[in-house]
Amino acid sequence: MEVGRVQAIASLSKCKDTIPAEFIRAENEQPATTTFHGKVLEVPVLDLSSPDVESLIRLVADASREWGIFQAVNHGIDEEVISNLQKVGKEFFELPQEEKELYAKPHDSQSMEGYGTKLQKEMEGKKGWVDHLFHKIWPPSAINYQFWPKNPPSYREANEAYAEKMRAVVDKLFQWMSLGLGLERHKFKAAVGGDELVYLMKINYYPPCPRPDLALGVVAHTDMCSLTILVPNEVPGLQVFKNDHWYDVKYIPNALIVHIGDQIEVSHFFQ
Repeated sequence: MEVGRVQAIASLSKCKDTIPAEFIRAENEQPATTTFHGKVLEVPVLDLSSPDVESLIRLVADASREWGIFQAVNHGIDEEVISNLQKVGKEFFELPQEEKELYAKPHDSQSMEGYGTKLQKEMEGKKGWVDHLFHKIWPPSAINYQFWPKNPPSYREANEAYAEKMRAVVDKLFQWMSLGLGLERHKFKAAVGGDELVYLMKINYYPPCPRPDLALGVVAHTDMCSLTILVPNEVPGLQVFKNDHWYDVKYIPNALIVHIGDQIEVSHFFQ
């Protein structure tokens, strides 16, 4: 068993006013000092059901270029599908530790898949206040069910239902990005893998932290993929960096947060 799951550390720390030193960030990284507390700039919100497709294409391009992130509403994924996905993820992390460890990432694995705590390289020995479960959900040929929990029993069904709906959303986004570049609508998807594009599921679990002013769930980063689609819950925490400041992202119920990854150099494409 891997030592030092954050969920276990949080359980031991909940009655204290401190956290282990390896989770305390340098002062210039601490949320209490880095978060902008003045006028909040709101991440663009795009209605994906808009009948004005030309305007929507332009809005996607503008948000991608100026922010690299936007919130999508009326995206076509039923609330029940999202709720079921969140439910099974929460239930997995409520399992006994021994059962969660059955899906742990092997110590000698070069893959990101599996249950774990450390994913990114730890800088100066500092750790993120998060545990995670990571596995592929598409295409079928890429899936390794070794890392799909058998409990809760509906875990597989919930993930497969979400993957089917999510692929449809991603297809539309790629089409609009292609058209925003003045390309044929299929070009963007083809450039990042076409029908063999690999979809990854990552469920992050952030245990309650007695000193959230000192710790970070995930350190400042960019995503190395083409697109990241975030399914947030009612607990805020996501921040974006713009104009030399970190801003809290205001959540919208049932919205998806679309983040442009490193594989799409939007700042160059959408000039």
